[in-house]
Amino acid sequence: MSNKITVLIHGSGFAGQGHAEAFRDMGAEVVGIVGRTPAVVESLAAELNIPYAGTDWRQALADCQPDVVSIATPGGAHYEAITAAIEHGCHIFSDKPLTTTGDSARELCELAAAKNLKTAYAASFRYMPDVLHAKRLVAAGAIGEPLEVECISHFNLERDIPFGWSHRAEQGGGRLNNNFTHKLSIVTSIVGETIVEIMGEVRDDLGRAPIVEGVHNFKSRRDFIPKDLNDPALQWGESNVEWSYTVLAKLDSPFAKQPVSVLFKHGGLQPRFNDDHIVIYGSEGAIYIKGHYASGPLHHYRNGQWHELPLPADIVANIPAVDGDTERNWRYLIREFLNDISGQPFTPYQGFAAGAQHQQLIDLIRTNSNWVDVRHLN
Repeated sequence: MSNKITVLIHGSGFAGQGHAEAFRDMGAEVVGIVGRTPAVVESLAAELNIPYAGTDWRQALADCQPDVVSIATPGGAHYEAITAAIEHGCHIFSDKPLTTTGDSARELCELAAAKNLKTAYAASFRYMPDVLHAKRLVAAGAIGEPLEVECISHFNLERDIPFGWSHRAEQGGGRLNNNFTHKLSIVTSIVGETIVEIMGEVRDDLGRAPIVEGVHNFKSRRDFIPKDLNDPALQWGESNVEWSYTVLAKLDSPFAKQPVSVLFKHGGLQPRFNDDHIVIYGSEGAIYIKGHYASGPLHHYRNGQWHELPLPADIVANIPAVDGDTERNWRYLIREFLNDISGQPFTPYQGFAAGAQHQQLIDLIRTNSNWVDVRHLN
């Protein structure tokens, strides 16, 4: 008999495959996988040599008796799956968003806590190597007191990507759920976890997307863009989520006397001219990290000059050995999660409390209620 922690995967798309491979690489035993479409989930199970494949989540929980479940579906399918897993007494690893509303996310957090279950919330780009480096530099006083953070990104996404979950709020779509969650996690990991105030504005500048059958993998959806978008037989689905957002936040920091101001600016459909970036400004310097999710390199400003800083050797040595930022960050979080479950030393990680907080913040931002009508002013 194996003494490995056993894992059941919920989802058979890109994330489902990625979670299965990541848990296996980190030493767990993947005992089953569940998906919506029999042919798809059975094919993936065979490809990954997973012994159990099914389409009924509750039946799979009963059949596989897993220690851990991994939720790898779009956010709209999370609530019922996680509720069933909690009832079954499983520890839970969930991709973001935790659910589609702040109230339901908070409910799941409370249910899991009541049963003393361990939870992990995969807003996992806080494990980018240069983010870990920036966190260390800020804590060491390399920029003095942190004052403000700037996160700028423009994705230039294809407007005609086939209609799916990413276009609908009730299915977990939107750029706040699928971009802001990572950005917020990155910033809080560097300057401080306590979010004091937040406000924001969102915009749906897409409107609609073509309906195309056969899209099962999020990563390959671009391959299904119709060649003739003027075909009168083509059907269209309506978007009801934001594709651009601007968010202002204030964070308490253990390294600063005053709250740190943060700007998050993202245009999902807009082209970039200069590099996407994250910058942490301080009273005595600054840290600039290239890339929308801080892929690097990292530059440090001190005494009037910018200098590129290499990653410290110990950070490099601790990076899971796999290609792809998403895949590497999943492994980093999963390693700490599994260590915690098995009673081994671990680095603290985000759980459902963070996921519930993120979802409640997203609800607030989406209200667009911070505007002041000034047309009466002279």
